[in-house]
Amino acid sequence: MSQSSEFRPGQPLLLRGGTVLPMDETRQVLTGADVLVVDGRIAAVGHDLEVPEGTAVIDATDGIVMPGMIDTHRHMWQTAMRGYGADWTLTQYFVWYYLESGKLFRPEDVHAGNLLAAIEAIDAGVTTVVDWSHGLQTVDHADAAVDALQSVPGRFVLAYGNIQQPPAEWTGTPEFRDFVSRRITGDDMLGFQLAFDVTGDPAFPEKPAFEVARELGVPVTTHAGVWGATGDDGIRLMHDHGFMTPETVYVHAASLSADSYHRIAATGGSVSVSTESEQSAGQGYPPTWAIRAHGIPVSLSMDTSVWWSGDLFSAMRTTLGADRSREHLQAQANGDTVTHASLRADQVVAWATRGGASALGRDDLGSLEPGKKADLVLIKNEHSPVSFPLLNPYGHVAFQAQRGDVHTVVVGGRVVKHDHRLVGVDLAAARHEIERTVEHLRSSLGEEGWLKGMNPDVPETKVLDNPYTYTDYRSGSTHGG
Repeated sequence: MSQSSEFRPGQPLLLRGGTVLPMDETRQVLTGADVLVVDGRIAAVGHDLEVPEGTAVIDATDGIVMPGMIDTHRHMWQTAMRGYGADWTLTQYFVWYYLESGKLFRPEDVHAGNLLAAIEAIDAGVTTVVDWSHGLQTVDHADAAVDALQSVPGRFVLAYGNIQQPPAEWTGTPEFRDFVSRRITGDDMLGFQLAFDVTGDPAFPEKPAFEVARELGVPVTTHAGVWGATGDDGIRLMHDHGFMTPETVYVHAASLSADSYHRIAATGGSVSVSTESEQSAGQGYPPTWAIRAHGIPVSLSMDTSVWWSGDLFSAMRTTLGADRSREHLQAQANGDTVTHASLRADQVVAWATRGGASALGRDDLGSLEPGKKADLVLIKNEHSPVSFPLLNPYGHVAFQAQRGDVHTVVVGGRVVKHDHRLVGVDLAAARHEIERTVEHLRSSLGEEGWLKGMNPDVPETKVLDNPYTYTDYRSGSTHGG
């Protein structure tokens, strides 16, 4: 066995003596346990494991070993604008990205954002990310997005979208079909979805895009239940035309009626909850309380670094807080009190791991069980006073840990971060790309426009309005008609 920090390709790997959260059905906690990785898969989980000759050993003592986290909805192309929209409302986001400045993004800007987002993900222990890539104005943008994803040693799903054209238009072009045949080749590290929203227009202009998804055999991910943009009308259209499937991922689902939740539950779909986004931008109150009541599977996501943190520790923490806050307020409104929290820490850790794997149809991810892909994270920080005592491991992950505590990250058996440092990643090159993108956007907008964009004016006609330009449909639920 070797204790060297140099890891050879294909070398067996042992994480030794940690507190292991396998995230299997039993939610067990194994103390002082080992995880053995051979040929890119989990070979064994247990105590005092025998290992092959030449195995690299990582000391996990005083640390937590858990599956790699899975983010099911992240607009990676927007990462170059990190923090720019910290004070935005959802309406300001729609105006800036959908109607105005989002059109300025070149293929190289999509590449820069995706590259930085992909690096940021693995650094935070997020080993799989759905790139909800709705800035693909051309196939050149799409190629740039994939080039960036494939240059980083993480696992990604390209959710192809284009907010500047009708879904029926961009999915129907020969260029799009050519892209799919060239770039979506069954690579285990690159999945594929179609990403578009359903406005609720009775004419159902999105129907041809659903038919393309069905023909290609790929899932659709859609922003549903976004106040003022998408709602129950879109869900009914999807259901009535047979396009709600177990593979469909509904993002946010924060302002839907019980009828829509029933339809999602009955057709087996899942919801990607972005709690930081929902509680801040205005899609609706974070809906885990309603989703749980209907038995709908949940995964977690962070949405966009234009506002929020690109890690799932924040997502777990805010999700617990929002769900419990509503439970307390509802009880107090009835003159009662909550004696036991309905949503527990182990549940949100499961949503961040197993939940994401289930949403993506990846039963080979999301837990540490023999035979599954070796995507895993070691949370350990010997220099932090917050690393001990380790009494409730699930609570520690959800409330105490943060990205700086991610010691080691393994994707498909490959060590991509160790001893708090990324392995084989050129962060300086990523920084250079981002600087060029920021300079392009800043010069294109002008200094006054750049500064104004951090709190942009909103035309009165765009308040409570569908942000898509391919239909004039306006929801009666937000316009009273």
